[in-house]
Amino acid sequence: MPDRHTMLRQISEVSFVINDLTLFLDTHPTDKGALDLFDKYSQERKLLLNDYEQQFEPLTTDYVQTETEHTNKDFCHHADKRHFTWVDGPTPWEGGHI
Repeated sequence: MPDRHTMLRQISEVSFVINDLTLFLDTHPTDKGALDLFDKYSQERKLLLNDYEQQFEPLTTDYVQTETEHTNKDFCHHADKRHFTWVDGPTPWEGGHI
């Protein structure tokens, strides 16, 4: 299983592709190839974000949960009870990423 930094790099790379495709689609909104690539990489990003959230903590509020208990107790101070998972994970001064 990839480590935190490897997964963050993968998410960053796919996010860059999506941002670039978004700019292209702003001026070429009917380009089939670009639309297909956008769909492909958007789905890949969703899977990567979901996998990252399952292993570590949510990176966006889209993946925040309130009905979960995390098994990863490294940076989760409330792993044994229902909590707002946005607070899980290291803070920037603990090596976390914004």
